[in-house]
Amino acid sequence: MEYEAWFGPNAVTFEGSAAMPQLQSADMKAVGGGYDSADPAVIRQHVAWFEVLGIDAAIIDLTNNVSCIFNSAAFIEKYVPNCSSSFRTYNQNIRDNTGNLYPAWSGLGTNLKLIPLLGGIDNDVLIADDDGKTSFEKEVDYFGARIQQYPNLAVIYHGKPLMIVFLGAAQDPNPADQPLWYQIEQFLLNHPEIGDKYTFRLMAGYLDSQPGLWANPATPKGPVEISSSYGFWSWVDRLNPSCTESACPYYPSYNQAGARVENLTVSIATAGQDGWGCPNENTLPYCPDDALRFGSDHNYVTFDSFMTYANQLQPIFLFIHQFNEFTPPDEGFDANTDDDVEPANLWGSSALGALKADISAYRSGAR
Repeated sequence: MEYEAWFGPNAVTFEGSAAMPQLQSADMKAVGGGYDSADPAVIRQHVAWFEVLGIDAAIIDLTNNVSCIFNSAAFIEKYVPNCSSSFRTYNQNIRDNTGNLYPAWSGLGTNLKLIPLLGGIDNDVLIADDDGKTSFEKEVDYFGARIQQYPNLAVIYHGKPLMIVFLGAAQDPNPADQPLWYQIEQFLLNHPEIGDKYTFRLMAGYLDSQPGLWANPATPKGPVEISSSYGFWSWVDRLNPSCTESACPYYPSYNQAGARVENLTVSIATAGQDGWGCPNENTLPYCPDDALRFGSDHNYVTFDSFMTYANQLQPIFLFIHQFNEFTPPDEGFDANTDDDVEPANLWGSSALGALKADISAYRSGAR
């Protein structure tokens, strides 16, 4: 499950979000309501919901403003001028909330695991700070220390703890251009003290619309395999086989790892190329290439369709996009244009029931 521990009175709030989660924390009342991701009662309920759903692990998202969080004041003054003192504190609170999941989940005795999602979006993450370390290294070290302290919470893949690096959406397929994904790959190869300690995978978004990264760039008739030259995992992919826009049809992407599919990401709903609403982003009518949460009989039609492909491909890693982002513009203006699972005012607990049924059927082979 893709999961954000971003929220708090001095971090991300729910102001401006169309949906409001059912869980509430007292310290969030002054900023419009919602919950604090550091609230022990909220953490306990999230773990309980994850266990009911039947998931194995959460991908914990600390991908934004990495240098602002981890690097020195001198580095920030030179390379990250938009990182004010208050913005730095805001992002460090998100870091602290995310890191707190390790002792909090360990204290609950859960069998669930945590997979760090690192930031590989900003070009400054591979520039060395005054201490000789990059913010990318510092984020690896941050989560590495928590994995060392709470080893039972790590996902072990190829014999080592798994970390995922998020690259953003559109990716330049040409290594000769020195895109950031290529620089990160080379950095890990040139720093075996890091690259040999953990299993790293690179993750991008909307690979469904990037044929330059596919093994076969022809118009697809089903899920698209990512070329082994890249091996990117997907944060989110569109699914809309029947749309007629210029980039259509959309199918989710996957990687092949030997005889098995390595990864697939499924979603509650997916936005079109121009967002959720067309021509106005934040209102009806929906964009013609959206895939909405609900079908005509209020069933979870998009998630059900994704799970049909999951059943066919049987990936090693099946990711669910996502539990609780809530914030625009990624999340839209009504239930149909929000891909969150967490119980909220616009859809109640219906997503929990739908996902539990589909996950149970998937595990039993009944789909």
